This record gives sequence, structure tokens and C-alpha cells, in this order.
Amino acid sequence: MSAIRVVVVDDSALVRSLLTEIINRQPDMQCVGAASDPYVAREMIRNLDPDVITLDVEMPRMDGIDFLSKLMRLRPMPVVMVSTLTERGAEVTLRALELGAIDFVAKPKIGISNGLQQLAQEITEKIRIAAKAQVRKLSAPAPAAAAADGVAAPAVPANIGRLSTEKIIFIGASTGGTEATREVLTNLPPDSPAVVITQHMPPGFTRSYATRLDGLCRIAVKEAVDGERVLPGHAYIAPGGRHLSVERSGANYIARVQDGEPVNRHRPSVEVLFKSAARVVGPNAIGIMLTGMGADGARAMKEMRDAGAYNYVQDEASCVVFGMPREAIHAGAAHEVLSLTQIAPQLIERLRNTAGLSLNRV
Repeated sequence: MSAIRVVVVDDSALVRSLLTEIINRQPDMQCVGAASDPYVAREMIRNLDPDVITLDVEMPRMDGIDFLSKLMRLRPMPVVMVSTLTERGAEVTLRALELGAIDFVAKPKIGISNGLQQLAQEITEKIRIAAKAQVRKLSAPAPAAAAADGVAAPAVPANIGRLSTEKIIFIGASTGGTEATREVLTNLPPDSPAVVITQHMPPGFTRSYATRLDGLCRIAVKEAVDGERVLPGHAYIAPGGRHLSVERSGANYIARVQDGEPVNRHRPSVEVLFKSAARVVGPNAIGIMLTGMGADGARAMKEMRDAGAYNYVQDEASCVVFGMPREAIHAGAAHEVLSLTQIAPQLIERLRNTAGLSLNRV
């Protein structure tokens, strides 16, 4: 198998040198070019035909977002963003994922040299994943732009009814999951059951992600806080670097946000969240497994099914990376395997029918 050909795009000569060295140490990849800005990168991409590019968020002459937007319209290819651990960096990185970047690496604000070397495994793993990911051409305006005119309409009429107070929706996602989760949440009505989400994401990004989703959705979206009640019409996202689960407190469900060792190499881990769904919520849980690399959450999703939960898994054709969904299917966890755009409508229809409501009664 031929080596993964990578072009590095970063205005810092030090970062270009470090990333080139990290990439070239890997037996299965090669840095074929390093560009100081998008104009140089454009010519390198034309001449070198790389498999993956790493792209700095903030650069002179043309920033990474403008370049990414043009690239994904004209020559879609796998992109791993290299962003800074700042609020501005988080917001721009989320915009990049919206435009079609596969994933991102958060470089340290200080100690760049040592910091990037410590991130070498993460960087190269994400390049490998990106090389195999499904990339789609950017055609329609990205959701954030459309949202300025109003909140996204739900896929089907609202009015789920009393069932929303009994059920909880659990979502697990990784690579490609920020936009997949957005697709599900923006199509839920205001009276949706509570939604609890573990998305593999580092500290410093989940708050901006929750704020972004809150502005797009009919339900309220926030970063989860330890001990708070889990309420219908709300979605709770696991804070980066901390595990999220649910517990029972009298008649209520509460969020439990905790430190702890990584599970399946992840913190937050989908396994932790889904195990709590099986243990605490049982038949009132609804599981959704979205795009992502690896197997995190697959076994626990099967435990959810065994406990009476109903589970949806994203299909291969609509996944950026068909790792976690594939493993969930192989584990026997899925009741339905659906295209991403079908998940929210099918879920709502099932809830309405379960509550004894006809789709014609709005």
C-alpha cells in the first residue's frame, strides 16, 4: 500500500518543520510539500496531488476558512485543521468542520515545539483517518449562514406529547460527528425528549460547540453541568476531557460529569454514557450511534438494547467514517440502520406512534 501523501499548510516555519518531521517519521506517510500560505498551497495541491492536507486556521493573505471553503467547492479532499486552544480558535475550527474538514488538532498556545511532539500520535492518527474518510463537495451554503435567517425547521411536525418527559435520547459520535449531531438536533421539535451527547472533543471546544448548536436548534443546547436535572426540550453535551453519564435522583434524571481514566482511549467516552443509559434508563432510552472511528460505545449500545432501549445507527453511505456505527451493528446493537437525514424523522415518528398519536394530528 502506497504512503499517504500529505501537504502541510501553516504560516509558521517552525510548525511546518515540526509537522513535516512528525509525518516523515511514520512508515505509512510522507510530507510531499509544506506551504506558507494558501496561494502556495494551491499550486502544491495542483502539482503534487496529496491525499490529505493539514491546514492552519489563521494565516496571512487568505485565512484557512476562506481557503477551505474554496477547496471544498472546487477540489474536495480530506483536510485536518490545526487550530489554537482559544475561544476564537474553537469557533473557527467548528466553522471548518461545518465546511467539510474531517477533523482538527488543537495546538498549544505556548511551548509549540514540545507540544506538537507530544501530539504526534494524535496528529498522525487523524491524518490516517482523514485519508480513508468520505469527503463530499461543498455546494449549498453552510448551515451557519442559513441560520441567520431563522432557526432550522423540524423534519416533521412537533407535538410528541407526554412521552417526551419519560424518554431520553443518547447520542454518541466521533470523527464527522459535530455536523452529524447538528443534523439530528436541528430536526428535533421543541418538545423533544432530553438529549444527552458524547462527542469526542478536547477541552476548550465543547462550550463553543454547544453555543453554536443552541443558536441553530429549536431545543436548548448546553454543555452539561454535574448534578443538573436532565429536562425535555434540552440537549446536554459532555464537556471536553470529562466523562458524562446519567443517574437517577428521586423521580428525576440528573447529569453526572466526572473525571476519570480514558475508556476505549477516550474521555469523554461513549461507552460511559451508553452504559449509564442501559443501567439507569433502560427501556426509556433511545440510542443513536453516529459517524466515528473505532469501537467506542458499541458494546454498551448492545447493553442498551438488552435493557429494552431502541437504537438507531447511521449507515455507511452517510458516514464520514464508518467505524463506530459498523462496530455497533456487528455487536447486534442496532434496531434500525438509517441515512443521517432519516434518523430524526424516524425517531420522531416512532415517538409519536408510541404515544398513540397520528402523524396527521399536529
